[in-house]
Amino acid sequence: MIILFTDFGLEGPYTGQVQALLYQQAPGVPVVNLFSDLAPFDIQAAAYLLPAYTSGFPPGSVFLCVVDPGVGGARPGGVVRADGRWYVGPDEGLFAMLTRRARHVECWELPHPRKASRSFHGRDVFAPLAARLARDGGFGAGPVATPPRARPEWPDELYRVVYVDRYGNAITGVRAGAAGDAATLTVNGHALPHAGTFADVGAGTAFWYENASGLVEIAVNRGRADQLLGIAVGTPFGLD
Repeated sequence: MIILFTDFGLEGPYTGQVQALLYQQAPGVPVVNLFSDLAPFDIQAAAYLLPAYTSGFPPGSVFLCVVDPGVGGARPGGVVRADGRWYVGPDEGLFAMLTRRARHVECWELPHPRKASRSFHGRDVFAPLAARLARDGGFGAGPVATPPRARPEWPDELYRVVYVDRYGNAITGVRAGAAGDAATLTVNGHALPHAGTFADVGAGTAFWYENASGLVEIAVNRGRADQLLGIAVGTPFGLD
């Protein structure tokens, strides 16, 4: 299957144009829209979500990953094979946490595209390559093997909000295993206890928990954590 991981949004033509090309060039291959509403332009936030939300897919899956504020410029495009899954997209750090945490990693840099829209490499460069990987299991000549593009200045755990879902829950860049159930989360002057799940606290109560993808998530039972606590993508927090 081909899985979309982008900040394109569902409003407007962008996600639909990418899906249409994939259906044409990889007929019969399922296309799954995992994220289309990543925080616009926020490469770091997406980088911490990527390994958590893609590790459950089977080997051979192809992830089309696009958060691309440098589109049309000198930034490189990349192909990564991590633990048997393929990842394609702009390589300005989007794959940094994935390659840091994977057991087996291979990376390639894409040649600069000659015939492509300078403003829509997601459709014109990365989607055709994703289709070929899904269809043929490889990419042929062109990409050049390269070491992983590391971001050593980025921490193993990112203590800020990286995504807010439609319920107002705030997903963070911290893996729950690094926190411990006894930890108190502090954000914007609020001290939040740990709970196992929503039903463990009363309605309107704020808490943090380990979400279904293993990350620390800030939530309010039957309420919106983003509104109650004044948090958004980028909000820092502490765990003690």
